Amino acid sequence: MIHSMTAFARYQSTLEDGTSLTWEIRAVNQRYLEPSFRMPEQVRELEFALREQMRKHLHRGKVEASLKIQSPQDSQIQPEINQPALAQLAAQLNQIQAALKFPLQADPLALLQWPGIVSQQAIAPEVLFTQVQAGFVQALQALQAARAREGQALADLIEQRLAQMQAIVSELQTQVPLWVKAQADLLMQRLAAAKVELDPQRLEAEIVLQAQKADVAEELDRLQTHIQEVQRIMRQKQAGPVGRRLDFLVQELNREANTLAAKAVVIESTQKAVDLKVLIEQIREQVQNIE
Repeated sequence: MIHSMTAFARYQSTLEDGTSLTWEIRAVNQRYLEPSFRMPEQVRELEFALREQMRKHLHRGKVEASLKIQSPQDSQIQPEINQPALAQLAAQLNQIQAALKFPLQADPLALLQWPGIVSQQAIAPEVLFTQVQAGFVQALQALQAARAREGQALADLIEQRLAQMQAIVSELQTQVPLWVKAQADLLMQRLAAAKVELDPQRLEAEIVLQAQKADVAEELDRLQTHIQEVQRIMRQKQAGPVGRRLDFLVQELNREANTLAAKAVVIESTQKAVDLKVLIEQIREQVQNIE
């Protein structure tokens, strides 16, 4: 199953005391998995476990997960100042002041906003931790569902381009031999019109050489094989990252199309090669967003 690397998911839950937990996860394309978390200080210790949970489900992409904890408006719980943390921060400010040798004016409001200075623990930590982890799992599942939906849309677009490419390749396999024969006949007609006498064996050898240079049967066979392999990958049911493999196959498709254009003997063959390259580029743009 194809998964996109771009998606957004949001999950909100409410605790018994009315506290709201809101997870938001954003993902965009990236060569490797690059997770980042923004969480309140009171649950910061869960970050490592949540990262490991994310790595079990996601393989590629730049993923930003943010958690907002909002207490109910009618809450009577008063915030508490973390005295040890405040004392430590004050000691650090004194060290800076001593090093700079001039007094510093500390803003009390700025100090209160420093991570860990003010805590408002409305419920037991273990209950909060459990709910935070459960909400993250739900948000992650929603993200995966969104990535799967967009991945299916990308797969449909790529399948359409592959079908067009397959039609072009099949047409070329039929037409190229006819075009090569027509070029040989045209050469013979021009020689006859010019009334030039050549050694028949030398002329035959030259025609064979030109036919070999214009032979694109191997390129067309490889194009057909690569197209079938991309289709097989797109249609497989088991989940897993396939973006890099598809990216490699797209490069191979492009290489064969370039060779096809270089060996073109008529304008129709050149146009078909250009059409292939346009379709391959469209596929490449979509593949860049596949996990």
